[in-house]
Amino acid sequence: MNYEDFLKLEAFGVSQAEKDKIFFDYLKSLTDYHAQKCLPYRQMLQAINFQTDAIKRVEDLPFLPVRLFKELELSSVGREEIFKTMTSSGTSGQQVSKIFLDRETAGNQQKTLAKIVTSLIGNERLPMIIIDCPSVVKNRAMFSARGAGILGFSIFGGKKIYALDDDMNLQVEMILDFINANADKKILLFGFTFMIWKYFYQTLSKKNLKLNLENAILFHGGGWKKLIEQAVEPAEFNSRLQEVSNIKRVINYYGMVEQTGCIYTECEAGHLHASSYSDLIIRRAEDFLPCEIGERGIIQVLSPLPKSYPGHSLLTEDEGVLLGVDDCKCGRKGKYFKIIGRIKNAELRGCSDTYAAEH
Repeated sequence: MNYEDFLKLEAFGVSQAEKDKIFFDYLKSLTDYHAQKCLPYRQMLQAINFQTDAIKRVEDLPFLPVRLFKELELSSVGREEIFKTMTSSGTSGQQVSKIFLDRETAGNQQKTLAKIVTSLIGNERLPMIIIDCPSVVKNRAMFSARGAGILGFSIFGGKKIYALDDDMNLQVEMILDFINANADKKILLFGFTFMIWKYFYQTLSKKNLKLNLENAILFHGGGWKKLIEQAVEPAEFNSRLQEVSNIKRVINYYGMVEQTGCIYTECEAGHLHASSYSDLIIRRAEDFLPCEIGERGIIQVLSPLPKSYPGHSLLTEDEGVLLGVDDCKCGRKGKYFKIIGRIKNAELRGCSDTYAAEH
């Protein structure tokens, strides 16, 4: 099986038992591949006396803490093969992760994101409002997580506008003109959670303005920490947005630059789902054993996608709870879960959170 075979799978149509089988075989071979191609990764496996033959299930796969990508340059391709470098969000003076992509991995990231998002909104390119400023995507060779997110979601848009200018002012008149010009169409909006709240919702609320985006779809992600500090829960976020824009369909997602493309999207029941191209394990902090359903722990993310760097099995700095497997009310197969928040004392990160910390 190669990654093209994964892309033939229905985005949320694979049962957990079937996924465990195909992930086990593929990720086991990917572990060996990265051990051969990436010296620091091989040395880490040697340090823990890791033996591939000892793996009996997906849960036995070794994992890297995501923070290692801030400390080391981990690449499984030669420098001449690096097509693009992506960096995580980071406040001033903070180290950022560097993720090295060859053309194959970058292409598979885009194809994977397309499979997930089109399963939710359809294949038609929609008029698109990006709730950010245009300067974020100027450097195409060195992308921040924020820029990568914007560029990734831009493929689902036809005609696009940026809602903010480079001074972060909401361009209300331009947005109104765009809505009027596309009054008979579904509009796609994309942005990062805190920025939507601060520059879109709060501006409209202060100006006592209401947009007519009843048929729009909003995708947002990138961290909730600052909003939680302001006592804004997801349900309130959605209802307040509806007050100023009449948006009824809001889709939150969970993702990270270390596994770009493999986002976990929110269903109609409000649960985050692993797609056919990613999976997760919730682990106990005290012994790293897998948690039971309903038990709080640290999120490990798995994906067959990363080939140009050893990012196929990562321990995040986020806490979550596995809510169930194959039985969500929305009908999607696989695991579904919720995010609790950052591990205590973990660095502030995420596109929204780091922007909020800087500003």
